[in-house]
Amino acid sequence: MNKAVNDGVWSGSWVAERLGVRLEGDDELTGMLGLALRRNPKRAHLLVSNVLGKHVPQSPSVVYGAGFALGRRVRELLGAQEAARAVVLGYAETATGLGHSVADGVGLAPYLHSTRRPVAGVARAGGFEESHSHATSHLLLPEDPALLVGDGPLVLVDDEFSTGNTVLNTVRDLHERYPRRRYVVVALVDMRSAADAGRLAEFAGEIGARVDLVAAATGTVRLPEGVLEKGQELVARYEAENAGAGGPSSAAPSGPVAQFPAPPSSGAAAEAGQDDPQSSGAAAEADHEGNPPSSGLAAEADREGNPPSSGLAVEADQESNPLGARGTARSAPTGPQPEGERTHPHVTRVDLHWPLGLPDGGRHGFTPVHRSHLEDALPAMTARLAEALPADARSVLVLGFEELMYAPLRLARELEQIAEGVEVRYSTTTRSPVLAVDDPGYAIRTRLVFPAHDTPADGPGERYAYNVAGAGFDAVIAVVDSVADTPELHAPDGLLARLSAHAPQVLLAVVPSYVPGPLALPERHPMLPEPLRGPAFSSYAPEEVGWLLQDLSDVTLEAPTEEREEAIQSGGAHYAESLPVEYQPSEQYQELFQTALAESAARLAQAAGAVTEIVLAERSPRPVLVSLARAGTPVGVLMRRWAQFRHGLELPHYAVSIVRGRGIDANALRWLAAHHDPRDVVFVDGWTGKGAITRELTAAIREFEASDGITGFDPEIAVLADPGSCVRTYGTREDYLIPSACLNSTVSGLISRTVLRADLVGPNDYHGAKFYRELAGADVSVAFLDAVSARFAEVVDAVDATAKELLSGDREPTWEGWAAVERISEEYGIHDVNLVKPGVGETTRVLLRRVPWKILARAGAGADLDHVRLLAEQRGVPVEEVAELPYTCVGLIHPKYTRGATGADGRAVNL
Repeated sequence: MNKAVNDGVWSGSWVAERLGVRLEGDDELTGMLGLALRRNPKRAHLLVSNVLGKHVPQSPSVVYGAGFALGRRVRELLGAQEAARAVVLGYAETATGLGHSVADGVGLAPYLHSTRRPVAGVARAGGFEESHSHATSHLLLPEDPALLVGDGPLVLVDDEFSTGNTVLNTVRDLHERYPRRRYVVVALVDMRSAADAGRLAEFAGEIGARVDLVAAATGTVRLPEGVLEKGQELVARYEAENAGAGGPSSAAPSGPVAQFPAPPSSGAAAEAGQDDPQSSGAAAEADHEGNPPSSGLAAEADREGNPPSSGLAVEADQESNPLGARGTARSAPTGPQPEGERTHPHVTRVDLHWPLGLPDGGRHGFTPVHRSHLEDALPAMTARLAEALPADARSVLVLGFEELMYAPLRLARELEQIAEGVEVRYSTTTRSPVLAVDDPGYAIRTRLVFPAHDTPADGPGERYAYNVAGAGFDAVIAVVDSVADTPELHAPDGLLARLSAHAPQVLLAVVPSYVPGPLALPERHPMLPEPLRGPAFSSYAPEEVGWLLQDLSDVTLEAPTEEREEAIQSGGAHYAESLPVEYQPSEQYQELFQTALAESAARLAQAAGAVTEIVLAERSPRPVLVSLARAGTPVGVLMRRWAQFRHGLELPHYAVSIVRGRGIDANALRWLAAHHDPRDVVFVDGWTGKGAITRELTAAIREFEASDGITGFDPEIAVLADPGSCVRTYGTREDYLIPSACLNSTVSGLISRTVLRADLVGPNDYHGAKFYRELAGADVSVAFLDAVSARFAEVVDAVDATAKELLSGDREPTWEGWAAVERISEEYGIHDVNLVKPGVGETTRVLLRRVPWKILARAGAGADLDHVRLLAEQRGVPVEEVAELPYTCVGLIHPKYTRGATGADGRAVNL
C-alpha cells in the first residue's frame, strides 16, 4: 500500500530532494501529506493527501474520521444552537465526501456539494468559477432552492486551503446572492503563506460578516527560486524517458520510471496491461485541484500501447482463478452494453438494494432525514457486498467515482467493521492527471488510465485511478452511479477492464443517480410578448433589431456610481439591480469620439465583414443574429448590414439580456426557440475581455437545456474583437478602440444596460431596460452605424483576405487574457478577477460606470487611448504605463470600496 511513510520514507521525499520543496508547520503535516508532480503552468508540485481517500487508498475509518472530527470542531465553534441552523457546502470533486463527513460531525446540518454535472430538470441556484480553470467549474443544484437562503452559518469545506482565493471568491459570489452573517471555512490542511493569512479577516470586514477557519493541520510550503521551471522540466523528462522506453506495452519498462509489479494472481496479462503512469491526459479538463488540460504525447501512446486487458488473457485468468464466491455472488451481463457484449468474466455485479428515493450524495442536497435513512440501510447493503467477496479475500479496495465519494466511503467503512480478517481500503477515481513514479518517497506510485464513462458535459476525456495497480488487492469493489454505468465503463479499455488486470475479482455496485422530481415551474403566459422595436423602443429602425426586453422606462433605477459600487462590493446588491447615472459627455469628449470614429471606421468595417463571413461559412447560411444587450447590439446591426450589402440577405436580429452570475434570459430563449431553429442562432457581442460572459453563456445554455429540454443553441459567441482570445468566431484579435465603447446609451439606440430585479422582473417576464428618449439630442447611434457601413465597399477585398486567413488558420482560444487578469489581480493585491477589466472597451466602462482605482496602459499606446486618458483625468484616476501588457489597457476597479475610500469630490484615491 502507498502510505504516508513507507518503511520510514516520507512519500514527499522524492520531490523534496529533487526540487527543494519543504513542508513546514505542524508535526502532523508529513503524515497527512505527500508530494507528487504534475504538468501545470502555475504549480508543478501537488500536495497529495493521505487522509482524503482520493489519490491514496486509505482506511475508510481514517478518511471518515478526519472529516467527522472537523465537523465536531465546527459544532463546538458554533455552539449547538447555531450548528442546528448551519448548512454545509463541499467542493466538487475532491471534497464532496469530506464535506459530507463534516456535515455528519456538525450534526443536523443539511449538506450540498457543488457539481460539474448539469442535471435535466434541476434549475441552477448559483455557481462559481475557479480562477485557475478555463472551464466552467461549479454548479449549485439544490432540490430545494431555499437550502441556501437562510441566515444561519454557511460551512464551506475543501481539502486544502492554499492561497484562499477560491474560497474567498466563492463566499463573495454566494454572499451577493444569499447574504448571511457568518461563514466557517473548513480544510484538512491550512497551507497559506504569511502574506495570505491576513486576508481572511480583511475579507470578513469587507462583506460585514464573520469568517472563521477550522483546519486539522497548519503549515506552509517553502518553494525555492525556479521551482516551477525545474518541476516542469522534471515532468517532461520523465514523460519523454518513459515514452522512449516503449511505454506501457513493455512488460518491464526501463528507465528511471517503473511501476509496482503486477500481483501474482493477476497473471501475465495484467503485467502487460499495466497503464502508463506518465501520460498527461490531453483531454483531461482542469479539475478542482488546479490541474489544467495536459498535453503530453504519452497519453496517446498509453491508449494505443495497452493491449485489451479484457480479452483472451482475461478468459484464461478466469479459468485458472475460479470464483470462490460467498453466498449470492453471481457473474452476469452488465447493464447498458451493446447487444451481444457481456461483462468481463471476473466482474460481478452486486445489487445493493439502494433505498428508493435516497440521494446518492449531496449534489441536490442531503438532509438529516436522508442521513437517517442511509444509516438504516447501510448494514444490509454492506452485507450484500461482503457475501459477494471471494472467501479468501484479505485485501479489498472500495473504489468510488469522481464526485461520488460519500456513498462508497460509508459502504467501505461499514465493510471494514463487519468483514473480519479483511483489510479494507478506500479511494476514488479522479479527473486529475498526475505523474506517477514508483518510488517509496513519492506519493503517486502507479496510475490506471481509462476513458470517462459518465458522458460528461465537457466532452470525452481521460480519467485516472492512482495507487491501485500493483497494490496487491484481492478484490476491488467499484461503486458508480447509474449515469456512469455506460458502455464506456465496460469497454475493453474501460475502468472495469483496467481493474480486472490488477485484481482477481472486481465487483460492480451501481447506486441510482438521484434526480429530483419535476420542479413545479411557474405558469407562463401562453404567448411571450413580441420584441420591442424602434421608434417606440430605441432609436434604431424597426427592421434593424428587435429587443426581447420589457420596457422599464418609467421606473427610477439610477443610483450614484459611488453608492452602487459600495452596495455591489459589500454584497448588498447585484450590479444588475440598478443603473448608473448616464454619463453626459463633454464637448471635448464628443470631439474625441468623432475623431476616433473617423479614424477607425474602415478598420471596424473590415472586422464586421470578416466576422460575418465566418458566421455564414461555418455557423449557418441564414443565421439568426442574437446580440447580447447592449454592447453587442451595434455589432449585430453592422453584421446584418454587411450580410445585406454583400449577399443580399435580410437576417433576423434580436437583442437579449445576459447577466453575469444570473445567466441569460430564459424567456428570451423560449421565444427564439418558438420562432426560429435554435441551430441557426448566433450570439453576438462587441468584444471579449477576460471571457466571463463567454463562460456565463456556456453555463446558461447548459442549464436551459436541462430545465426546458430545448437543445440546439450554440453558446459560441461571435465578436468584433477578441483580444482576450476567448472565442473562435471574431473579426480581429487586436485590442483597439471600438468607438461604440466610448459612450453608453447614446451609441446604443438610447437603451440602458439591462436590469434584473425580482420586484420588477417576474418569472413570465423578459429582463428589463430603459429607453432614454430624453437624450435624443445627443444620440449618435445611427450616425455610428452609417459611418462604418459607408466604408463597406472599400474594404471588400480586405474582408475576403481576412476571412480566408481566419477560416484556414488556428483560431482555438488560448485564454491568455484570463491568465493576464489573474496575474494582474495578484500583482496589484486585488485578489478578485471581477475587479480587473481588460481591454479598451472594458476600461472605458470602468471609467464611465464604476469607481476606478487606476488604469494600466501599454507603454507606447497611442490615439486608441486618448479618450481613456481624458476620462481618467476628469475622474482623477492615475494612468500607469506598463511594459508587455497583453492588452492596450486594463481598468482596475477600486478594491475594498466604500465611499470613505474616495475624496470629498467623489474622485478615486490611491491606496
